[in-house]
Amino acid sequence: MDTQHTQNQTFRLGTRRSPLAMAQAEETRDRLARAHEIDPAHIEIVAVTASGDRIQDRPLAEIGGKALWTKELDAWLDAGEIDFAVHSAKDVETLRPDRFAIAAVLERADVRDVLIGAESIAALPSGAVVGTSAPRRAAQLLHARPDCKVVTFRGNVATRLAKLAAGEADATFLAAAGLQRLGETGTGHPLDEEEWLPAPGQAAILIECRSDDTRTRDFLAPVDHAPSRATVMAERALLAGLGGSCHSPIAVLTRPEGDDLKMRAAIFSPDGAERIAGEARFAAHDLTVPTQLAKDMLDRAPEAITVHFEGAGG
Repeated sequence: MDTQHTQNQTFRLGTRRSPLAMAQAEETRDRLARAHEIDPAHIEIVAVTASGDRIQDRPLAEIGGKALWTKELDAWLDAGEIDFAVHSAKDVETLRPDRFAIAAVLERADVRDVLIGAESIAALPSGAVVGTSAPRRAAQLLHARPDCKVVTFRGNVATRLAKLAAGEADATFLAAAGLQRLGETGTGHPLDEEEWLPAPGQAAILIECRSDDTRTRDFLAPVDHAPSRATVMAERALLAGLGGSCHSPIAVLTRPEGDDLKMRAAIFSPDGAERIAGEARFAAHDLTVPTQLAKDMLDRAPEAITVHFEGAGG
């Protein structure tokens, strides 16, 4: 896109209103402004309070799943009230309407989870109460430490830290990337991502626009980070193959290795008692391999796992 032409245009960036979502929107705006050598004022941030932010007394899976993070911004895109929407990649449904396009994935940040309240999973006291609303975190914890008890923690970073401080749990988990984007870099203890696999899409910022909006797609193209897009799309292909939902405990780590990607994945029963793992190495844009890896894991999984995945038997 011609820089001089861009300097005469304004783009509207849609985002959720939560502190972390706003930090991600500001990061996106600033990256775009640098890429196009324009004043950030040419990118207007338009914030909405998402349904997922309004309802915080129940697990997300009980009240509508990931669509609660995207539906308001989808409506604004459809109505032409915003030009593009900024999301946490892990919060975007696996199957999206064709009328929307993933126009860019920003360079992925630290994919690790951070444990707050203990130095490691092993260091948690016997019978520790751990707060999380993520099936993956709950299942991984209970697989490693079946003596622990999981209680539901929802809300933004500040809310969850406040619940922990109030004694509602002995420990909780937060994403390292989210803490870093909020300036909370000294909080908690990062967990080794090779041993404690992250969520699909964790730490990646995904930008969507209308598929037919070539003006906006051209504007977003310079901030699309090809290696990060490759890992995120591979993980979304794994999700699609599994038929996973917000109820499905799925963990995956994908890393570039030369021109290839190496993926390690695991699926669990919600109580952590059952775990099936797999790995694959494949060309960065060959999304058939993650789909096949999903099928292989489901084929080996017991019913305690497969009942939570729509891809089982399909």
